[in-house]
Order: sequence, then structure tokens, then C-alpha cells
Amino acid sequence: MELALKELEEKGRAAKAASKKLAFLSTEIKNKALLNVAEALIDKQSEILAANRIDYEEAKASGMSEAMLDRLMLSPSRLEAISQDVETVAALPDPVGEIFEMRTLPNGLQIGKKRVPLGVIGAIYESRPNVTIDISSLCLKSGNAVILRGGKEAINSNSALAKVAQQACLNAGVPEGAIQFIESTERALVNHMLQMKGVIDLIIPRGGPELIKLISENAAMPVITGGVGVCHTYVDKSADLGKAVAIAYNAKVQRPTVCNALDCLLVHSQVAQTYLPSIAQEWAKAGVEMHCDEQALDILKPVSSLKLVPAVDGDWGKEFLSLTAAIKMVDSLDEALEHIEKYGSGHSEAIVTEDYSTAMRFLNEVDAACVYANASTRFTDGGQFGLGAEIGISTQKFHARGPMGLKELTSYKWIIYGSGQVRP
Repeated sequence: MELALKELEEKGRAAKAASKKLAFLSTEIKNKALLNVAEALIDKQSEILAANRIDYEEAKASGMSEAMLDRLMLSPSRLEAISQDVETVAALPDPVGEIFEMRTLPNGLQIGKKRVPLGVIGAIYESRPNVTIDISSLCLKSGNAVILRGGKEAINSNSALAKVAQQACLNAGVPEGAIQFIESTERALVNHMLQMKGVIDLIIPRGGPELIKLISENAAMPVITGGVGVCHTYVDKSADLGKAVAIAYNAKVQRPTVCNALDCLLVHSQVAQTYLPSIAQEWAKAGVEMHCDEQALDILKPVSSLKLVPAVDGDWGKEFLSLTAAIKMVDSLDEALEHIEKYGSGHSEAIVTEDYSTAMRFLNEVDAACVYANASTRFTDGGQFGLGAEIGISTQKFHARGPMGLKELTSYKWIIYGSGQVRP
């Protein structure tokens, strides 16, 4: 344990020193480093996938859930997607140094804001090796150093990815220490890391509710929390039912193990007789288990080959992370809004409707990071939003909300140009 603490302290100091240089690193060097990382992920694919196979087999043998195994697994196509995300980050405008909201005061002072990095980002995450590259690339482009602390279940994958990123960045002229990876999996290190206020400027947890709770309650520095997504799709009485089937199918089935997948389907009673059998039959083809309230169950029981379960109180407000969905019938938009307010997690919520005023009420009144009209909640993603990768999805309101890209990893300082003014 003593050696592990020493490693953490040394890497913390190195990250802090690197952050001072990163703040002024040219866009050209940062972009070159990112393109190096993107290329190295493909060149070193066999090594990375071999490391990932070790983690995957050990996790499977230990009884890890299918949802977590899916997040842990890397494949050639997933590595290709991660590489493309890094290239996208390289192509985005550099936020550092941007001057905005400049104006001239009556006394002649010119005053505005200049975008600056946050400093050192601490990332504590579970089971998701893609986070190693996503966070590293975003931190690099935004001029921040990063300290990565992944979970033991992905230690081999994360270590391999971190080494690839570190070498690729060094080859481009990035200061040594910009990307730090903690090799020790000692759990006590997390608590120590949370007290490194003089070194780490912001902590970002990526994982389950227990990890997020632990970090948000114990960190001495600011924390950006999120990732727990209890996502609803409400099918309104004015919905185009063809669109509603396609949207709900995509939101549930396209990748059910992630935080922006549909958990609860709310259906207006006026369209339920027609709509519910249609979506249920499509979901059944993918093996979705449906936890239905009494009204929905009555409608769906006559339909053959469905996996139907009577809903219980615990199904509302539950993030399933699997091919399972709760279904509830409502009699009005107001009832849908009340249900979402009570059980939503502030992540992503959607309405399907052809009524403009209903859509606007939903967009205005639902309190969530991302609110959709006639689209799948699966779009809540930094890459899909044109941000490149994302460092996380914040369900907070300070200082960032939703997918966090480059600008969300910066702050600003006021800059004032004078010509000899003194305060009267």
C-alpha cells in the first residue's frame, strides 16, 4: 500500500507540473499528438485486444453481469470507433485561448473573457476501457493533464491503452506527465486521491451509483457526477405511431447496456390499443422482457410470444441496463410529466408527438440534461453531438450538463484592456 501511495503522489506531482506547460501548448502539437494516438490504436490493435481478452475472461469467470461485460469488451470495430473519435477531437477548434463576450464599458475599458484549462483532471472509472482514451484525448486538446484510475476488472486493457496514448503524445512533443495512469488497483487509493485537493482540480467518476455516491460525498475538490440514466420515452396521443415504434425500438435495443437506453415507455391511453402490440412485437424479436402495469398487461396478454411480467413499484425509476423495459399507460401529458419528474434521473427524456404545443411543453418542462422531441435518447453522446468523444454525461447543473466535451473542460479568466483608467 505504501508503494501504491507513493506512485499516486509522484504521478500527481508530475501531472501538476505538466499542466502548467499544457496550458500554453500549441494547437499544432496537440493535434499531432491526437492523430498519433488515433493511428497507434490501430497499429497496436493486437496488443490492446490481447490485454482486453485477459480482462474479459477473468471478469466473465467472476460472474460479472452482461451489461458490464459489454462495456468492458473491446473489438476491432470498437477500437476503430475510438480511433475515429480521437481524430474528430483533433479536428475540432481548440477552445484554449478563445476570447469571448468582449465589450467596451462607458469608461473606455475593454473587458471580456479568455478560455483557460482547468488544470489537472482526476478520472475514476469502472469497467470501461474506452474511457481511458476518451478522457485522455479531451483533456489533451483542452490543455489539461489527467490522472486515470480505472477499475481492477479492466486493468490490463486500461494499462495497454494508456501506454499507447502516452508514447504517442511524447512522440509529438507533449510534456511528459500529461497523461498519468495509476497501475495499482488498491481501493484505498481512491480515498487518498479524493483528498489531493492541491493537485487535482476536478474529479470525474464514471461508473455505477455506488462509485458516484462515494466520490461525490468524499471528494475535497469539485466533482462532476452523472452517468446514471433512467430514461423515459413518452408516446403521446398525437404521435406518428410508425415513428414511435422505430424510436422506442432503437432506444431500447440498439445498445441496451448503456446509460442513454430506454428504461420506461409511457404510452397515452388513446393510442395504447394500437401502439402497444406494435412495439411489443418488435421488441419481442430482440428478446425484450416487458414489465407492464395492469392496463398495459391487459392489452398485451392476447399477443403471442411476448415476455410479459407484471410491473412492481421497483420497476419505476430503475436503470435496467439490459433487454428489459417498464411500460406504463398514462391518460395525459401532465401524468407523463409527473411520472418523469418523480422517477427520472435527469439524464435523457423523449416525447413522440406531432402536436407542436405538446412537444414544446415537454421540452420546456422536463428537467433533464437532454430532452428530445421525436428522436431516440440513444443520441445522448459526445460523438453524436459533434463533440468528438466525451469525458462523461453530467446530470448536474454546475458547471456542465449533458455530454461534456472540450469547452466543458475549460474555465475562463477576465481580461481587461485599459488606457490609463483609474477608479474614481
